[in-house]
Amino acid sequence: MWLIAAVSTLALFPIIHCQVSTSPKRGLVHVPSKKYPSDDQIWISPTSDLTWYYNYRATPSPAYAKSSKLEFVPMLWGSQSDNSFLNAVQQQISDGANISHVLAFNEPDGAAGGGSNVAPALAAQIWIREIEPLKQKGVKLGGPGVTGAPGGFTWLESFFTACNGNCSVDFIPVHWYGNFEGLASHVGHVRATYPNMTIWVTEYAYPGTSIADAQNFYNQSSQFFDRTECGLSSLSVSCTLTDDHHSYVTRYSYFGSFRSDVSNVGPTAAMLTQDGKLTNIGSWYLGGSETKNVPKGSAGRSAAFAGSSLLVLLAVFWCSA
Repeated sequence: MWLIAAVSTLALFPIIHCQVSTSPKRGLVHVPSKKYPSDDQIWISPTSDLTWYYNYRATPSPAYAKSSKLEFVPMLWGSQSDNSFLNAVQQQISDGANISHVLAFNEPDGAAGGGSNVAPALAAQIWIREIEPLKQKGVKLGGPGVTGAPGGFTWLESFFTACNGNCSVDFIPVHWYGNFEGLASHVGHVRATYPNMTIWVTEYAYPGTSIADAQNFYNQSSQFFDRTECGLSSLSVSCTLTDDHHSYVTRYSYFGSFRSDVSNVGPTAAMLTQDGKLTNIGSWYLGGSETKNVPKGSAGRSAAFAGSSLLVLLAVFWCSA
């Protein structure tokens, strides 16, 4: 069924040699570099297209604590036994911060590579205690961000069953690492499963591939997120292009805000070269033009994809515009 969906979607997205250069949906997955802290300023440059960020934590990154350019989205990363997340978010709201959305549980269905590995029933208990009260303050609540594996859907089903109607999820975060065909199919599957919720794609990249394939994936996926609407039939998920404001993918954040020589999704997927310069993908993502800066990996370092959570632990149309 989902293979059919991917094929029908791809027909709408041929390889395009011109890029949709800007989008208010784009955000930053902030993975700070202790070795090169100045890299943090790249994402809030005057010409940056980014409007929001998250950092897998409840509180803002020090580099952006005084910046008004990026809206901060807190995340409850994994299991906890106290009310520290709820208290931290409520304190920020009391201090005047614009907290309009929160995220919860980074890859709770995954243990390998640093996933938060939280059982669905426990996650539901924590959600009701730590996340649900924020609804009363007008905060939009993001569901658990499961992996793109088939088990992610099973985990979410068990989570909602355990919630017993007490988890008011507004949007579903999506993670995907693979080619565009798989991404389009997976997003269509999520939409068909949760048709009354919008989608945030909070981690995505095409790991360990060629520069051409990585760039093609980036441009196809950006167009897809900005201008698609999908519907469910008895046989497949069919997708059509629409005006931007009709799209159910309301925000997205590319996983690649680090230098290519430390990238665990392969050097070609990174938005910065080994020298800290914007790659084509990095520049396009910020709304800029082609840079022709070529990302390279670290000599002798494996470029095998190990999953986004490892970096979390270490960090606690296609053309020039």
